[in-house]
Amino acid sequence: MEPLAVMTQFAPAAVPFQAPGLGFKLVMDPIPHQRYRESMYGIAELHLRRRNHGTGGGLLLTGPSGAGKSTMVRAYGERFPRQHLAERTVVPVLMVTVPASPTARSLAGAILEALGQKKAHRGTAPEKTSWIYELFVKCGVEMVILDEFQHLFYAPSLNAFRDITDWLKNFLEDTKVGMVACGLPAAELVVNSNEQLARRFSERIRITPFSLEVAEDFQEFRGILKTMEMHLPLQVEVPLHEANLARRFHVGSYGLLDYVVKIIEGAVSAATAAGLDTLDLPALAAGFRNRVWRDVPDRLNPFHPESPLRPLDRPGEVFYLHTRQDPVGSPVARKLGMNLTRGGK
Repeated sequence: MEPLAVMTQFAPAAVPFQAPGLGFKLVMDPIPHQRYRESMYGIAELHLRRRNHGTGGGLLLTGPSGAGKSTMVRAYGERFPRQHLAERTVVPVLMVTVPASPTARSLAGAILEALGQKKAHRGTAPEKTSWIYELFVKCGVEMVILDEFQHLFYAPSLNAFRDITDWLKNFLEDTKVGMVACGLPAAELVVNSNEQLARRFSERIRITPFSLEVAEDFQEFRGILKTMEMHLPLQVEVPLHEANLARRFHVGSYGLLDYVVKIIEGAVSAATAAGLDTLDLPALAAGFRNRVWRDVPDRLNPFHPESPLRPLDRPGEVFYLHTRQDPVGSPVARKLGMNLTRGGK
C-alpha cells in the first residue's frame, strides 16, 4: 500500500484527494547565502592546499542546531563523488558521523564503515588504524569530514576522551589529509582541550543565526524567504519576505533556516488539512505549533496577531538550549572544569 492511499483514507473531510500540499517537503538546492559561501570557500581552500601540496590540516565548522552545518558539508561532499574504477574506488572526500559515546576504536570503525568496509567492527584500534592508512592511500582520500564532532565530549571516560583526541592528532599527522570537524559550539571545547589538536584546528568558521539587529543580515534572511516562497505548492496571503512577516519568521526560527523550513512545511500541511489553497497567519501559527513548539502559549506563538515578537530563549522556551554552549551531561567536560553557559564562562 502507498502512503498516499493511507493519508487519503484517514484525511479530514476537507482535504481533496489530489491536494497539492499532501506530504509536502520543501526540496531545493542549498541557498548560497553569505554564511554558506564563506563555509564552502573555506572547505575548498583547505582541500586545494591538500591537493596541491600534500599537506593536511584542520578546519573547525561550528554552529547551533538548525544552522545548516550538515547541509553545507554534505553539499561539498556531493561535489566530489566516488569513482568506481576497475581496480579500486576513489573517494576524494569521505563523510563520517562521529558515533555517540565514541572511543578511538569506534571512531576508527566509523571511518572504515564510511569507506564501505563490511568488517569495520572487527579488530583493535591499532589494527583498524593501520587498515585505514592503507585504504586512504588506495582510495586517494584527500579530505575527511567528521560530522557531529561534539560527540567526542561524550566519550565513556576522561581517559577515553584523551585517547581519542590524541588519536585524531596523530591521524592528521600521519595521513596528511584535510579534515573538517563539524558540530555544535561545544566542538570548540573538544579541540581546545588538547593543545596540539587546537593548533591543527586553528582555522575556524562559526555559523551564527541570522540577526534582526544587523540590517544586511535581516535583508538576506528576507531574500531567503522570497526564494523559499517560489517552491510552495500554495499561494500566500502575504509575501513571506514582507518585513513584518519576516520578523515573525525570525522569532519563530531564532534566525535558523532549518526551523524556517519546519514552519513552512507545517503550515502547508495545516492549510491542506483545512482544505485551504492559501497560506495565511493562522496556518503559519499552526505550522509553528505542530513542527517547532507543540506547547507554545498562544500569545507567544510568533504568528499570533498579538505576539510580543521577542526571542523565545527564556528557561522553558523552545530556543533556550540554543543559547547554551555547555556539553550538557558530559562527565568529560565536568572533569576538565569546562562549563560555558549562554556564551560566558
